Amino acid sequence: MKNIYFVLLAFLFEILSGFSSSAQQAEPKTEGQKRIYVFEIMDEIAPPLVRRTSKAFNEAVEQKADYILIHMNTYGGLLDAADSIRTRILNCPIPVIVFIDNNAASAGALISIACDSIYMRRGANIGAATVVDQTAQALPDKYQSYMRSMMRSTAEVTGRDPDIAQAMVDPVFKIEGIIDSGKVLTFTTSEAIQNGYCEGQAETIEEVLEVAGIENYVIIKQEITALDRIIGFLLSPAISGILIMIVIGGIYFELQTPGVGFPLVAAITAGALYFAPHYLDGLAENWEIMIFVAGLLLIGLEIFVIPGFGIAGISGIALAITGLSLSMIGNEGLKFSHVETTDIVQPFFIVFVATFSSLFLSFYFGKRLLVNTQMGSHIVLNTVEDKDNGYVASDNRTKALIGTQGKAFTMLRPGGKIEIGGVIYDAVADQGYIEKGETVIVTRHENMQLFVRKVI
Repeated sequence: MKNIYFVLLAFLFEILSGFSSSAQQAEPKTEGQKRIYVFEIMDEIAPPLVRRTSKAFNEAVEQKADYILIHMNTYGGLLDAADSIRTRILNCPIPVIVFIDNNAASAGALISIACDSIYMRRGANIGAATVVDQTAQALPDKYQSYMRSMMRSTAEVTGRDPDIAQAMVDPVFKIEGIIDSGKVLTFTTSEAIQNGYCEGQAETIEEVLEVAGIENYVIIKQEITALDRIIGFLLSPAISGILIMIVIGGIYFELQTPGVGFPLVAAITAGALYFAPHYLDGLAENWEIMIFVAGLLLIGLEIFVIPGFGIAGISGIALAITGLSLSMIGNEGLKFSHVETTDIVQPFFIVFVATFSSLFLSFYFGKRLLVNTQMGSHIVLNTVEDKDNGYVASDNRTKALIGTQGKAFTMLRPGGKIEIGGVIYDAVADQGYIEKGETVIVTRHENMQLFVRKVI
């Protein structure tokens, strides 16, 4: 079942994207003229690049380009993102050329091998595709095996030597005259040309087209729109963490105030800004968003309906954290075989840190900085329950109050205070909320706590 709210958000983002031209408009072709669609891969291979690549290929098809040329300079990035780009290249009906302007390392090498033609500038490199973690340490063979398989199959499809491709991943392979065992393969430009992994050397895009024998052409360059930059900005781990903090903090402060106010608006806005870019990039699936929503519902049920804190609350927290975390991971349903361990651990770490940081800051600002301000008086309780004002500690004598009527001294959501005979008592609403000033009746007494319901 689709989540209508986020489908509408996705539709809105696409409408905005349509208003912003992301590629130069092609001039009418003259007879025999070729259209070359050019876009850049100059950053880390990550989810924002997958979206830009998809848009580039769609625009190239729409504008009836004869060739797609990728201008590349990257040290690599995420394996799942690289796999998505590789698959798009292999399935593209338009010939794809890559111009390696210095570096095509790791995930960049995989993408390059998927292209129909490879051109490199002098001093460029391609290879070193070992799967590593964030500390540059090689991951277990399970991940290397998957990468070797992708490199081999990609090389086979594009007519390149698959043994060379897998030697770029794993140092155990030895190819006579090319690489000795114990070293991961990386080609220079001349070595790549000699071994069939590069069609020629060029220093500029124009030289690439000249060496490729393409004449009488017009170049169409992808232009990065403001929307693309905003989405890329929102997808960064740091910003995702801040948005999660706003969501948690907004919910916390909303629970401290009656009615619907700014904290809830801030939480909803931050939630939309968090999920919408991940949804558009194919990271956040409908079921992952529904897990997060279900978590919030269980937390709300625990706070407002069920006294105490138990299974519903714990389950709600677990589901909310899981939903937020999975929305950052490029898994396919419940399949995580192609996702690196670090790509799974990092989102959960970000969500945990953001959640507990938000709760800590909310408690701190709520109790320390807002207590003595006019705004704070509406957010946190800053009154002193002085004995002279009628406040007394709850004890077994309160059992005698069962069946007694009084008034809600504060709003009960479900906890709050009631007044009976001029004395203030802590109490919990048996069902729902009870507004301040409404008549209540004490229904029971459990664990030194009074429970009341509204008198209708």
